[in-house]
Amino acid sequence: MKILNQYRPPKLLEKEQDELISVIMAAYNLEACIERGVRSVCEQSYRNLEIIVVDDGSADATGRILDEMAERDGRIQVIHQVNGGLACARNTGIAKARGNYIGFVDGDDWIDPDMYEKLYSAMQDSKAGIAVCRYRQISRTGTSDQSVDRAVLFEGQEALEAYVEEREEFAIQNAAWNKLYRRELLPAGLFPEGRWYEDIVFATQALASARRCIYLDIALYNYIIDREDSIMNRRINSRTFTDQIPAYYEKTSLLQNLGREDLALTHDYFFYKRLLLFYGDLFGAEDGEGFRMRLEEILRRDRKRAEKAFASPIADPRDRKKLSLFYRSPEAYCRKLRWDEQVVVPCKVLVKKLLGKYK
Repeated sequence: MKILNQYRPPKLLEKEQDELISVIMAAYNLEACIERGVRSVCEQSYRNLEIIVVDDGSADATGRILDEMAERDGRIQVIHQVNGGLACARNTGIAKARGNYIGFVDGDDWIDPDMYEKLYSAMQDSKAGIAVCRYRQISRTGTSDQSVDRAVLFEGQEALEAYVEEREEFAIQNAAWNKLYRRELLPAGLFPEGRWYEDIVFATQALASARRCIYLDIALYNYIIDREDSIMNRRINSRTFTDQIPAYYEKTSLLQNLGREDLALTHDYFFYKRLLLFYGDLFGAEDGEGFRMRLEEILRRDRKRAEKAFASPIADPRDRKKLSLFYRSPEAYCRKLRWDEQVVVPCKVLVKKLLGKYK
């Protein structure tokens, strides 16, 4: 891993924009914001684009708006299809794409004018297979941008390691949309259709395939975090068990098949830690008993694997104690969580403020 402070991707002249980039957007009932998202792609400083927008069975004016935009910009291709979900829409777009480079933008988000120029230029400059950028988190209450003026060049499986370790200093994560991919690196299975959390396996496969990855620690993508229908806003639901948990198991298998049992255990540590947090969130909730019982069943069934994961070097010793307490008494574990949330953490925050005040 090489840190490149104050890195600037070389500016590209129009004659250097010879490679076609295919930008794939999925749209479903987004009449209020789809024009903003598509326009942000049309206004890119990198001009050699094909913009494939899949209208995934919208029941509002989304399809009409897209057709009108396509009439004004010949680079836009609109595909109307019966609703099949985000994974299906992305797969449709990939099948139509002609570019050797592929990017994704969610229809209700938007991108900075130079996003694809910078990602493509950085890929060429570093001979990388994937380029990643940081993103802004946009909410009703404001914008969060944690950009740092640098780039990071990952060699071999270093980007995969940073992703699996969930290192917060790198906004790699599961998302498909803050990345530009060489087409040959896209997973053979593409996105699993009919399932939520489709990015989990996709991201793992893509990062595992790249020999080099360039990360631009500058926000170029604008992500809406508080949309009402977002999967990210649904902490636990039936899809957690039918889609999310199976995707995490598949991610473990992928890492093991790469010969990276160490990364598989690291991933499992974060996976089972999430299940414990889900369980704690449901404690005392009248409508959460069924989900809580299913989580307890999984954690008890996977006890040996969970304990092995929590014994890995990356695991926080405090989490090991929580896991051990859960297996002794799930109720005691939940009460410990409540005590920490309601008493311990507020006290620590107060002490920190007082210490800062009297320095």
